[in-house]
Amino acid sequence: MLDRDQIVRDIRAAAEEVFLTMLDSELQFAESYCDKGPSHPLDGVICLIGMAGEWTGTGTISCSAEFACRIASRMLMAEYATVDAEVLDAVAEIANMILGNVKTALERSLGTMGMSIPTAIFGKNFLAKSFGGETWTVVVFDCEGQRLEVKLFLKPAAAAPAPGSAKACTPVYLRA
Repeated sequence: MLDRDQIVRDIRAAAEEVFLTMLDSELQFAESYCDKGPSHPLDGVICLIGMAGEWTGTGTISCSAEFACRIASRMLMAEYATVDAEVLDAVAEIANMILGNVKTALERSLGTMGMSIPTAIFGKNFLAKSFGGETWTVVVFDCEGQRLEVKLFLKPAAAAPAPGSAKACTPVYLRA
């Protein structure tokens, strides 16, 4: 069973630890809430990571282009003024660390899960939606005046048919 308060605690702990360790930056928790889907277009960078196992879903991290450049600058110890492939790589790696730590914490109660390779997207006025129809847990942080959102939705995986229980398919031939 999912405990949303525990998910928020796990996201907070993972994000705060990764930012402090990797970026020498402190995140300030701003708020958490539940969301049913995209309510407004985004500008900036979003990273998506799929999770699968006994529970399945998606985790995302999103921020402004300016904050993405700041993350990359701190992580890679070089100045980035515009979003490029290296900035997307850095933000994707931060997303992978945060959501990987959340996954590890949740596995204690939800069972083993795997993670996909991160997908990082940069743009203006776009929407991102997963089609699981689930409620997202959203945790919002502030870091030096910039907003970082970490979102997660998980649901029990659909049961696979037992081996040998599938019905045989009979071919159908069409005549011209």
